[in-house]
Amino acid sequence: MADVKKIATRQSYGEALVELGAEHDDFVVFDADLAAATQTGKFKAAYPDRFFDAGIAESNMMGLAAGVATTGRVAFASTFAMFAAGRAFEQVRNSIGYPHLNVKIGATHAGISVGEDGATHQCNEDIALMRSIPGMTVIVPADDVEARAAVRAAYELDGPVYMRFGRLATPVINDRPDYSFEVGRAICMREGTDVTIVACGLMVAAALEAAEKLAADGIEAEVIDMHTVKPIDAEAIVASARKTGKVVTAEEHSVIGGLGSAVCDVLAEQCPVPVKKVGVQDVYGESGPAVDLLKKYGLDADGVERAVRELLA
Repeated sequence: MADVKKIATRQSYGEALVELGAEHDDFVVFDADLAAATQTGKFKAAYPDRFFDAGIAESNMMGLAAGVATTGRVAFASTFAMFAAGRAFEQVRNSIGYPHLNVKIGATHAGISVGEDGATHQCNEDIALMRSIPGMTVIVPADDVEARAAVRAAYELDGPVYMRFGRLATPVINDRPDYSFEVGRAICMREGTDVTIVACGLMVAAALEAAEKLAADGIEAEVIDMHTVKPIDAEAIVASARKTGKVVTAEEHSVIGGLGSAVCDVLAEQCPVPVKKVGVQDVYGESGPAVDLLKKYGLDADGVERAVRELLA
């Protein structure tokens, strides 16, 4: 996939906000002194009267966003995933989730691919944290196209939304005329009969690459883009699992509490089949080039292919 166009989903987030701002004037954007990194600086440049920098005070920012939401406006609150989900968890839970307010959290720089920023900033626990909040929608877009669609969908959705974006430029895999994004509805990226690979975020591209390698040996993998981790598309998971009989999950997140756990919850109740999780194996990350880290932690096409072969064996 070396020739495929690559764009960081954090960039998509910033540009989508600008596009949305031209169409709607009933939302504001907050940031926590990271507008250049989160790409919300683009919105600031276009609509300075609707942009507010809360400073390095993420918990306060969530409270401010909640306050604005009580007036009937939509509030987008942006910072790194480590701070949005970690540092400000109490405010997100109590001030945004509990009253079910229209605050859309744009969390960038998630996962191991933050790279050189190291373990303190590589948030591999945010999906688990946000999934635990009642009524919170959790979206993990796979590419530029999906990220832009997610921002629009989040704006239109009633209630809190957590959107997870990455720092690393990732392949654009959804640039096709028939692409359609719907919250809570998975997308089958490739049909297969031997194994199901359920992936989210940058791991969707990795899963597709792995499926191509497996096909060379006659192994047909069905690849599902589970861009909405909560509410999860249980119908799609069960239908595919019944067809293939084996499931591999792939996410740039801890194997505890994230996509893999959500898939296992569904299958344990409705269609028990063998499952293998590809993700961060209950360890902290480390500083290093993003691509090298993804490879070391098995979060690439080779890692997904290896997991499939181990499960089939």
